[in-house]
Amino acid sequence: MTENAARRLVVPEAPPLPGEADAFSARALRAETSARFRAVVADLDAGRLDIPLPGKGRTPERFAALQAVAEDDLCLARLVEGHADALAVLAELGGPEPSPGQRWGVWAAEPPGEGLSATRDADGQWRVSGLKQYCSGAHSCTHALVTARAEDGRRLFAVRLTQGTAEPVEGTWQALGMAGSDTPDVRFVSAAAEPVGAVEGYVNRPGFQHGGIGVAACWLGGAHAVARPLRGAAVRGGDPHADAHLGAVDIDLHAAGLLLTAAAAAIDADPLDRKGEARLRSLRVRGLVEAVCDRTLRHVGRATGAGPLCHDQRHARDVADLTVYIRQHHAERNLAELGALVSGRDGR
Repeated sequence: MTENAARRLVVPEAPPLPGEADAFSARALRAETSARFRAVVADLDAGRLDIPLPGKGRTPERFAALQAVAEDDLCLARLVEGHADALAVLAELGGPEPSPGQRWGVWAAEPPGEGLSATRDADGQWRVSGLKQYCSGAHSCTHALVTARAEDGRRLFAVRLTQGTAEPVEGTWQALGMAGSDTPDVRFVSAAAEPVGAVEGYVNRPGFQHGGIGVAACWLGGAHAVARPLRGAAVRGGDPHADAHLGAVDIDLHAAGLLLTAAAAAIDADPLDRKGEARLRSLRVRGLVEAVCDRTLRHVGRATGAGPLCHDQRHARDVADLTVYIRQHHAERNLAELGALVSGRDGR
């Protein structure tokens, strides 16, 4: 084929097969996750489910609950973890008391870009404007905690999400993995905001580190979900290679679970971080769990081949979701910070 002919070649789009059009529809996944999120929050409000606050003596139960939700559905876990984290932040920093029926998110990512700014209007009311990225549950949350830049520094604000002042920007969440988590950018236009805590209070509080370990609990639940086809292959037997991969995965998942339980106990023993160990603990737990997830994805893929990825939609989603979700870990940047802490070069 000549170069000119190649340039003229247009491949027509194949029509979808019956029933296939919505198989991987992000909109359908978003709607499914949103409905389940509403149901979970309703159960939490009614006391039918319980995700205890961290540092109150029941942190192991909190992490176990988050892990269980994630093993069922990582996209749902992303929204449930955000809601549970918001309640913990509000309790720790003395924010407004959440009401039944409210669904909260924590939108505090600050990648390069426009970001949010906070100013006071003529009546002294705080207002936030700008673009906030990575807003999980943008179409289903009723309220959010958002970070924004004010004259005196970075602050955390509670915002009621209303049409016209907080609008999801369609097309800004293109991921196949975590598609159902509904994590687009949100455009804020002079949205009324209530400050929560002091300047930099969100990141400087001990609970910031505790919350990071809660995210790792979700990652670990996702790794257990990804390992399901490998366990099934081993149960059917006859492949020593599958057994070896399962043995490696079992060691990793068991060790990560033990570390998560130990971290929960340490949080309950020192919730205010008087020993100054919270950041070190969080970096270690998150680093290990991220590595365990990465190795689990590799072991399961090598042991089971393309079959589950091609013919098991649930597994294909679990793999895609976990691959995206663990990228909340900052890889070598977090490992370098851990190394500096361990070496004592940070001055602690």
